[in-house]
Amino acid sequence: MSDGRVRNPVEVLYDTYAQREWERQERHRTEFAVTLRALRDYLPRPPAAILDIGGGPGRYAITLTQWGYEVTLLDLSQNSLVMAQTKAAEAGVQLAATVHGNALDLPPLPVSMYGAVLLLGPLYHLLTLRERETAVANAQAVLKPGGVIFAAFITRFAPFRDMASKGDTHWIVECADQAESILRTGQNPAALGSDFPDSYFAHPQEVRPLMEAAGFTTLNLIALEGVVAGHEEHINRTSGELWQKWVELNYQLGQDPALWGAADHLLYVGRKEE
Repeated sequence: MSDGRVRNPVEVLYDTYAQREWERQERHRTEFAVTLRALRDYLPRPPAAILDIGGGPGRYAITLTQWGYEVTLLDLSQNSLVMAQTKAAEAGVQLAATVHGNALDLPPLPVSMYGAVLLLGPLYHLLTLRERETAVANAQAVLKPGGVIFAAFITRFAPFRDMASKGDTHWIVECADQAESILRTGQNPAALGSDFPDSYFAHPQEVRPLMEAAGFTTLNLIALEGVVAGHEEHINRTSGELWQKWVELNYQLGQDPALWGAADHLLYVGRKEE
């Protein structure tokens, strides 16, 4: 039954495709594994409190709970939160809390409470600089002084790689205005009749200025696909020591600025100034 309110298009998308979002990290194992590698390097020691803003069905929240952290999962999609609770129970853990909320207007949360905040999805869908600044400022407000933020961005050139990999070679001609606008502004407003909402593709050079203006000291910027963006199919089939070798290689190479624009996702790691 509907509760009578007008739902955000992002909420509708992830309510509809919660299962697909859960499975996404299986399809993109390198992104997930390299992100976890960064989390291991920069998170405070457990049992620190972590707020996962926009964490969907809880892939990261559940893993971090298994590592011993107290994780609160906040998401715009109620269906994703329900799935996260189910998946957590299946994994034999319990999240500290699940909260229905928006990164742009957080529900009441303790100020300066969390040792770390994950912002690994909301910035993908915020078209304007003001919206992105608001989401980052909200995350900063609930972090403890000295706490660490992990913020993810889709890169400016990712949609072009995506079209090329799908074989949609005519897109840059048939949708020339859209392609030019993405390159110039990063903005990709929702198309009429599409179920995919507004999306934003960040230029690598804009990430640090955005985050540092909010009061963060940059610790790292990592291309999450490392050197294999668009070429990870065979890597994802490996396992054991060979898989770990590729994860480590991509984690190390992903920190090279030469690869930041060649990845589909960038991870910013920063510390809240004390």
